[in-house]
Amino acid sequence: MSERTTTTAGARADLVADTALALLAGRGMRGLTHRAVDEAAGLPQGSTSNVARTRQALLELAVRRLADREERVLALHELPGPDDGADAVLDALALAGHRALTLNRELTLARYELALEATRRPELRAHFDAAGARFRDRLTALVTALGSTSPARHALTLTAWADGLLFSCVAGSYHADVPSLSDIRADLREIVEGMLRTRPV
Repeated sequence: MSERTTTTAGARADLVADTALALLAGRGMRGLTHRAVDEAAGLPQGSTSNVARTRQALLELAVRRLADREERVLALHELPGPDDGADAVLDALALAGHRALTLNRELTLARYELALEATRRPELRAHFDAAGARFRDRLTALVTALGSTSPARHALTLTAWADGLLFSCVAGSYHADVPSLSDIRADLREIVEGMLRTRPV
């Protein structure tokens, strides 16, 4: 297979996956079909089936694409290192959360649809968990660098808080109230200070 053919195939797979994510956000899991992806993406009928033959394959493709796109939203490659200090960590995490609530709200909705589906499909669960490990591992390393005495527990606490905030403000009772970047950062500061039980960060 030539490089151009590989690139074209990759672009087609990305288009299918991005369209699947948009359908999940807009129509829910029931609205995601191969035919719906073809129509929404403006592709000839059968194109999605050529990329992902089964529904399971389509969902796995969507999960992998979700992980790639969320990694850019969270800017994992830009997260501060251990020597950058707590303020830099708080800035980066607050910005990531704010992006997920504003510019990438649709992507966040799609993630919740896939997360619920993963509870019913063990084979999808494995892909979903592997994708989530990218951020969990980095977050655990960050809280360790900040002086956490229980990094795994504290990373879970921060993740649970972030997921709760995102769900409440995207699909829950606070869906019409998006907190400001400064409010998110203030919340994070209070949580991290409580975890570390040291001087203010």
